[in-house]
Amino acid sequence: MARGFDRAETRGPRVREREQMAALAGAIADLARKRLWRKRFSTVEPMALRHYRDLAAIPVLRKDALKLLQSENRPFAEITPSDLSGVAHLFTSPGPVYEPEGAASDWWGTARALHAAGIRKGDVVLNTFAYHLTPGGFILDAGARALGCPVIPAGPGNKEAQLELIEHYRPRAYVGTPDFLKILLDSGRELGRDTSSLQVALVTGAALPATLRAELEARGVKVRQCYAIADVGLVAYETDAPDGSVNPGMVVDERIVLEIVRPGTSDAVAPGEVGEVVVSRADTVHPVIRLGTGDLSALLTEASPCGRTGPRIKGWMGRADQKAKVKGMFVDPSDIDRVVKRHPEIRLARLVVTREREQDAMELRIETETEDGALPAKVAATLQAVTKLKGGVVRVEPGALPRDGKVIADERPVG
Repeated sequence: MARGFDRAETRGPRVREREQMAALAGAIADLARKRLWRKRFSTVEPMALRHYRDLAAIPVLRKDALKLLQSENRPFAEITPSDLSGVAHLFTSPGPVYEPEGAASDWWGTARALHAAGIRKGDVVLNTFAYHLTPGGFILDAGARALGCPVIPAGPGNKEAQLELIEHYRPRAYVGTPDFLKILLDSGRELGRDTSSLQVALVTGAALPATLRAELEARGVKVRQCYAIADVGLVAYETDAPDGSVNPGMVVDERIVLEIVRPGTSDAVAPGEVGEVVVSRADTVHPVIRLGTGDLSALLTEASPCGRTGPRIKGWMGRADQKAKVKGMFVDPSDIDRVVKRHPEIRLARLVVTREREQDAMELRIETETEDGALPAKVAATLQAVTKLKGGVVRVEPGALPRDGKVIADERPVG
């Protein structure tokens, strides 16, 4: 392969397993001494955990349970040391679930994915992820700075100002959602602004259909994607084939032990079978042990053509629950419930998520008996206030929506 990020990427599988499991065993031993975690780890002897399969003795921790534990012992359910001097930032994600950022350089691990995408020391990086309350902007910012890249902390939106920044600072690299990259390029062309400095992009937070990747690359921007979450940072990332094309699937980050389990259980599925992504990360500030992400994927059995020896996943394949990530933000069924409760005229509601003009779009379909023509606009305002996303609202006749228990229908194509 081309020069990798570090030697860890080419470790032998047995060496990787031995080193990762030794680190996890130490983290589990520390957690097992804490009141909130004794029961969860009561059936395991930490120092006997030597193989990935041994983790199956530990129940998967899902976000709802973590949320309750955090409410019982604030702020991080005894996971993070009470002395927060090793923490740089404190965040919240929908749920709410609370996450810290460790103070170490590239604590989220994204420098590896940026390097694999072709971003190098000295490249100016335009970061369009949000820096407010949620960790998205910081996750990529930290990785870029660890590589030696100056970062424009642009955040999302305000495309006119961003086009000015692009012309002035001439960033080579873009990080953000693929949708917003297309918006910037389209706006630049319409307004006669020069966006030609952008040559490479690392995208995440939204679907990247093959058609959108092809369009962006035809316009001179090499696009690679990564899979990152607020709980651990980088999970997996795309790599280049020897001919420069993108390899199928994603290589799992070297900090992460990744399992695929049957949704709603703690049981591993067979290699190649689709299931829920479960991640573990040994870290002195915020260890994560068998956390269920709610995301779907499958393990690939073949070694990566790029020469990296770590496990690979097929990529993000949807949600095990009904949560949907729209334009980089999660929308939860509870959000739709909050909208409905503010408008008693609504008997039933269903959010439909689709793709329109290579962008995420959502439409809330509501069953009502009222013929109030102003209601859809009122509901749309509530939907935006609750989810921080714009969406259309369409009134349908009572009985028109399926009675299948589905609150959010994600109808976007996968892959």
